[in-house]
Amino acid sequence: MTAKILDGKAIAQQMRAELKAATAQLKAQGVTPGLAVLLVGDNPASRSYVAAKEKACAEAGMHSEEVRLPATATQEQILAVVQRFNLDPRVHGILVQLPLPDTAMEQAVIAMIDPAKDVDGFHPLSVGRMMLGLPTFLPCTPHGILHILKRSGIRTDGAQVVVVGRSNIVGRPLANLLSQKSEFGNATVTLCHTRTRDLAKHTLQADILIAAAGRACTITAEMVRAGAVVIDVGVNRVPDATAKAGYRLIGDVDYDAVKEKVAAITPVPGGVGPMTITMLLFNTLESARRAAARHAASGARGDWLARS
Repeated sequence: MTAKILDGKAIAQQMRAELKAATAQLKAQGVTPGLAVLLVGDNPASRSYVAAKEKACAEAGMHSEEVRLPATATQEQILAVVQRFNLDPRVHGILVQLPLPDTAMEQAVIAMIDPAKDVDGFHPLSVGRMMLGLPTFLPCTPHGILHILKRSGIRTDGAQVVVVGRSNIVGRPLANLLSQKSEFGNATVTLCHTRTRDLAKHTLQADILIAAAGRACTITAEMVRAGAVVIDVGVNRVPDATAKAGYRLIGDVDYDAVKEKVAAITPVPGGVGPMTITMLLFNTLESARRAAARHAASGARGDWLARS
């Protein structure tokens, strides 16, 4: 058996075309969706990621702006930028690029973001609403995985799903979303992690196995049931003297071995990764729509739209 490749890059391109068309419709009404990004420090990976987000915004026709602060920036300086974004009507989505140089600040900074502009879905209010199945912005990577499954025709209804990884930005929210009574859910979910005893005992039960442990080749062919669907969230750098950068990217799954055993699998790169930025654009567009609706409902003057 050779697996069907779940091409996240192709799905992302399809969704971005849809988002570009929807953005043009909203702009015709006088509203340009806007994303503001705060980058603290000079982490090369963060710089690259922010540049990709800004390029994606431009291609979708969205407004984007970036503020950079030095790694020595105080919490008060960071919070002041976030508050400026909160108050700016041109900004519908706020993204603080994590990790911050001082990770101890992160919870306070996230809590400062207006939940109505929390397009990363990290604010405690957003997380609580997600847990309750209420309308909110879903975290981008889990949301992107749900769309890969849906657009690939993979049913979660009644499926046995095993999630390996318990991070607050992927594993935990994904387990919650897949178990909810919704079009993306209705699965029976087992959440595993690095302290799980006999991990293979659980992964071999999975109809859908999602690897998000952050450790290269955590999942081997012996740990996967024949005919399963495998979603690999991991992005790990391994040395490669033949590569221009001196390294190559691999996932949390032993891809070459596993793809010969399963029904479908996401590659790394080109699987889950492209969907994360796509869902950020998705949330920014939705935030702009909600902002326009709120102002219309409040009886705001008609020229407000022109100023947005």
